[in-house]
Amino acid sequence: MLAFILRRLAQSIIVMLVVALISFMLFRFVGDPIANLVGQEARISDIEALRERLGLNDPFYVQFARFITNAVQGEFGISYRLQEPVSQLIISRLPATIELAFTSALIALVVGITLGVFSALKPRSFMTAIVMTLSLVGVSLPTFLIGIGLIYVFAVELQWLPSFGRGEVVDLGWWRTGLLTESGLRSLILPAITLSLFQLTLIMRLVRAEMLEVLRQDYIRFARARGLSQRSINFGHALKNTLVPVITITGLQLGSVIAFAIVTETVFQWPGVGSLFINSVQVVDVPVMAAYLMFIAFIFVVINLVVDILYYAVDPRLRIQASGSGK
Repeated sequence: MLAFILRRLAQSIIVMLVVALISFMLFRFVGDPIANLVGQEARISDIEALRERLGLNDPFYVQFARFITNAVQGEFGISYRLQEPVSQLIISRLPATIELAFTSALIALVVGITLGVFSALKPRSFMTAIVMTLSLVGVSLPTFLIGIGLIYVFAVELQWLPSFGRGEVVDLGWWRTGLLTESGLRSLILPAITLSLFQLTLIMRLVRAEMLEVLRQDYIRFARARGLSQRSINFGHALKNTLVPVITITGLQLGSVIAFAIVTETVFQWPGVGSLFINSVQVVDVPVMAAYLMFIAFIFVVINLVVDILYYAVDPRLRIQASGSGK
């Protein structure tokens, strides 16, 4: 097990280096950040002085080596637009994104697994037909359209929930959270539902398909023949074996939730890392953009490692194979 983790860590480091190189190469040719930092009446001497101060006159490999060295230390340089350390900008926006992502992931997991199990155990019921029909809406409609629709219904027409912002937040020193205030919780509802809807329907349909397949297996018939209760068969045997592929999809989707929260944060003006990235793209703020992609790559690498470990814990066949290879 330790050798497996060490091997995956080595692979993860290579992945991070490749992502850093690709992102830095792409953003180097996106545009000239100096054009967005100075006015049209700026003198050439001032422009050259600014380029020299930002290190833009250095060769590419020098800039990339500086970026990697600083990234290892948790520093990603200075934002061209805001003239603040990029790490501080990301840390200040990170609580909003994490709260939104994990709330939407929790909704998707709880509701998706529940509806998936229900629709698999009662495949011909009227409620299952309604659930499967509504799931097509969650899969088909784009996220921004779902968000706009929810804003129109619950914020404009019914005026039950706010349509933008994070609401009132509480400063805990190392974390700014809106989960401890009423306005913060109310502001979280619409963006969390919007972000979770696609993942919810995907998990639900996956759980349903996998559980229907598991329920047709021979060992389920043997369990019924032994006189085990239906509850024990459904949740002790069928659901446990269903969760193996669900863990992989759920882990990757959690990374996608954090990575692609950009659309939801833009629609609801949520002050997270995604909106910071969008604003940085508009002014070619290369340090912020590169740091954001590094952050997203790190999230996916960590999630994939956790998923592999959970695979090992859930699927006994992997433990048997590992013990066999060790012998």
